Amino acid sequence: MTGADPTADGGDARGAGGDEAADGAGTDAPPVVLKLGGSLITEKDRPETLDDAALDAACDAVADALAAGDVDRLVVVHGGGSFGHHHASERGVSTTDGTRDADAVAAVHGAMKRLNAHVLERLRERGVPAVPVHPLSLAARTEGADGRLDLPLGSTATLLDEGFVPVLHGDGVATAGDGVTVVSGDELVAELAAGLAARRVGVCSTVPGVLDGDGDVIDEIDDFGAVADALGASDATDVSGGMAAKVRELLDLDAPAYVFGAAGLAPFLRGEGAGTRID
Repeated sequence: MTGADPTADGGDARGAGGDEAADGAGTDAPPVVLKLGGSLITEKDRPETLDDAALDAACDAVADALAAGDVDRLVVVHGGGSFGHHHASERGVSTTDGTRDADAVAAVHGAMKRLNAHVLERLRERGVPAVPVHPLSLAARTEGADGRLDLPLGSTATLLDEGFVPVLHGDGVATAGDGVTVVSGDELVAELAAGLAARRVGVCSTVPGVLDGDGDVIDEIDDFGAVADALGASDATDVSGGMAAKVRELLDLDAPAYVFGAAGLAPFLRGEGAGTRID
């Protein structure tokens, strides 16, 4: 891919940077894919409620990394948190159970667009050239709920080439035989990382990494079976899978992936290790 250099023409979040920028910069360099977990940026047990401090801190870290040149090309994905998950759960819609009720689809998608607008606003306030990409308008499961996700990436790739930071989100997805189901942020991360040949993938959550049975961070995972017993579902309402699903998706990637908490976001964006490495 070729395109405009996002470090040109100024802007608060578009500065020259250090060694990582020199190693990974360039208009055709593989991007970094970052997910901000819904449980991180919202109060997940209170419908449509932001965690303002956490969202601000995450957006600060993104803006600082771009300004320093630590990251040259970035795609952001955010989860549904108390916005999408609340409406999806209320209407019985999940990654496996669909709906043909247009009002239900509108409720889930509308909630995710509202959350997306908050994320975009906070990023742009910090000089990040963030723009929305809504999966419901792009993606489909043409083989049913158990089939693979078809996510065309031409729009996202072109936005990257033109110096933007595309911001996607968990959403509804057209599903053959099932109406509309949910596509999780984690699945979007996997599709983006594979389709855009990402060089690194980060998943920022409310926990400092993938935890073992004693609550300690597992440094590295290269086999799901070795950690399966330690992984469980999220405590709050989550229609997209929880930590076990995250690990499964990330293990399938060619790029190294990291799961970390808020404190690990800035180090990850600097090109350092953070939390649990999954590779």
